[in-house]
Amino acid sequence: MHYKEAKGILSQTNGMNLYRGCTHGCIYCDARSKCYQMDHEFEDIEVKINAPALLEKALSSKRKKCMIGTGAMSDPYLSLEPELELTKTCLSLINQYGFGLSIQTKSNRILRDLDLLKSIHEKSKCVVQITLTTYDEELCKIIEPGVCTTRERFEVLLKLKENNIPTVVWLDPILPFITDTEENIRGILNYCVEAKVYGIICFGMGLTLREGNRDYFYQKLDQHFPGLKKRYQETYGYAYEIMSKNNDKLMRIFHDVCQKNDIICDNQKLFRYLHEYEGKNRVEQLSFDFI
Repeated sequence: MHYKEAKGILSQTNGMNLYRGCTHGCIYCDARSKCYQMDHEFEDIEVKINAPALLEKALSSKRKKCMIGTGAMSDPYLSLEPELELTKTCLSLINQYGFGLSIQTKSNRILRDLDLLKSIHEKSKCVVQITLTTYDEELCKIIEPGVCTTRERFEVLLKLKENNIPTVVWLDPILPFITDTEENIRGILNYCVEAKVYGIICFGMGLTLREGNRDYFYQKLDQHFPGLKKRYQETYGYAYEIMSKNNDKLMRIFHDVCQKNDIICDNQKLFRYLHEYEGKNRVEQLSFDFI
């Protein structure tokens, strides 16, 4: 890892990334794409060491409360987080200043901060987003080798449900010829139903490949799925959007399960929900004793 003094921390839409890069090792990771202009090795994590100071300054100067988002580009619970506690410090500030939180992760390390998440949700709104791509545990260890398995993430969803914290699952990406099966999709959806997730974000049964992440993905296909790279190249060429031939069938299953279980699957509605701040006014109940 290496430290960096950032110039700012919140984007125009109030999102932040405390780290840059990742150690999860997911074979499909879009954040490896060269278009993001990362000037260091992807696994050499850039730590925005002054993020808490920048965040406190930003929160204290805002006229209106809002949702603060994190985890869209870099997971806030990387292997460095237990030592550095950068995410924990920033969550404490969000809680202190009464802002809402929309946080995305693949790691069960988030449960360390369960009390903070509960406190934020009591005052405003806290939504935890968890990515699930691979129901088979052994396959998950190949596709997402440096992070907890899907089963462990499901257990996080259950724990959050027990504590009344709403959750949204990202069913993305789905890898053609690997995870684009009915068994895989139904397995993940069953987890979502049991955990009573608020919604599921899905852009279709496929993934995106561009310069940078395509090279890494193909390298890992050669390592773990010999011969599959050639099949991808023959089927998709250099296309950016790689959709499964099973997309229509799997999307019908997806929408059917969501509809039957009152799970929101409209991406636009879910993104609005993630960005809508909800203040919870606490009215003190006064009691008078008359003599």
